[in-house]
Amino acid sequence: MSSTENKMMSTEQPSLPLLLSTPQPPPNPSLPDDLLLSCFARVSRLYYPTLSLVSKRFRSLITSPELYKIRSLLGHSEICLYVCFEYYDGIHGPNTRWFTLCRKPDQTLNKNEKSSGYVFATLQTPNYPPVRSSNLVAVGSNIYNIGGSIYNVPLSKVSILDCRSHTWREGPSMQVERYWSVVNVLDEKIYVAGGCQDYNSSNWMEVFDPKTQTWEHVLSPLTERCGSLVWRSAVLDEEIYMYGTWGVAYKPKEDRWKPLAEVCLELGWLENPDCVIDDILFCYSDSHGIRWYDSRIRYWLRLQGLDELLLPMYANSGYVKLANYGGKMAFLWDKYVPSSEDKEIWCAVINLERHNFEEMWGEVEWLDVVLTVPFSYAFVSALVATV
Repeated sequence: MSSTENKMMSTEQPSLPLLLSTPQPPPNPSLPDDLLLSCFARVSRLYYPTLSLVSKRFRSLITSPELYKIRSLLGHSEICLYVCFEYYDGIHGPNTRWFTLCRKPDQTLNKNEKSSGYVFATLQTPNYPPVRSSNLVAVGSNIYNIGGSIYNVPLSKVSILDCRSHTWREGPSMQVERYWSVVNVLDEKIYVAGGCQDYNSSNWMEVFDPKTQTWEHVLSPLTERCGSLVWRSAVLDEEIYMYGTWGVAYKPKEDRWKPLAEVCLELGWLENPDCVIDDILFCYSDSHGIRWYDSRIRYWLRLQGLDELLLPMYANSGYVKLANYGGKMAFLWDKYVPSSEDKEIWCAVINLERHNFEEMWGEVEWLDVVLTVPFSYAFVSALVATV
């Protein structure tokens, strides 16, 4: 046999039986939990819903307190968008569903499509409590569901959604049972007003401190001006603006109340979806699109620069939500799906830039379909937690 043939034989690959009989290293050696936690802590929360699908072990680590201790040490907190819907089947009561914004897994992205890569992932959390939009607020990494009713009976109970583990727990109950109340957050404290049947200046408002886990009444001398039913509220310039029969404002730092006579604010606000970003109140209406209100100039102005072909100009305001998404605006609305019994939920993130005292421009950073919902549904709320 020639030397060339010997070399060729020596470089031939081993036969299949030989490969099968030779011990092989495991294809995916298991990594220790502490190493995985260190890796996960450096990954954006937008990818956590996808990571949780890999295995039960990953899902357990993604929701573990240890992970968020590492993220805190690394300074890796981030804002997370949550939405709440109610589905109706015509037989049972409303079915409450929660979702959070995440990134699509790469394998589901069609390279030929212009997709933002964002989608809503469902929260696998059982026993959702009933909700109302005005009863929901986010403080830090928690979403609070405060008061409400069962069969029109007012409640004092408080349910808390932990946005790290996506689990519900019961919080300290209010001192007064409330149904049609409003809830606002100022200086990381939760203020609840109205919604009680037998009200007076001493029980119309109460405040919850998440740090001490305690409720306290707030003396409200202008209670009769607002009444039991408060239909609109927001925090502007460290004051809580509230409208019922008439308007009142409360500044906790000074424990000061004042009547509101800003007719322009009230008429432009009405019952339209709103949010506050950098002390500016934004509101959407079917006829005017997105407008903004600065308490220093005291009238409504149109948000400029938005492409009317991209954003809906005449969407039903009952199916539109706005949220403060880290200084940007998250704008959500629905669209009919042709030849279907479903609707599409669209989301746009809008950058805001104030050019002068009376001019503000918006620019769409991205927009996309993020969820498909049944035709018969209610858009309850959109909130942003810091996790």
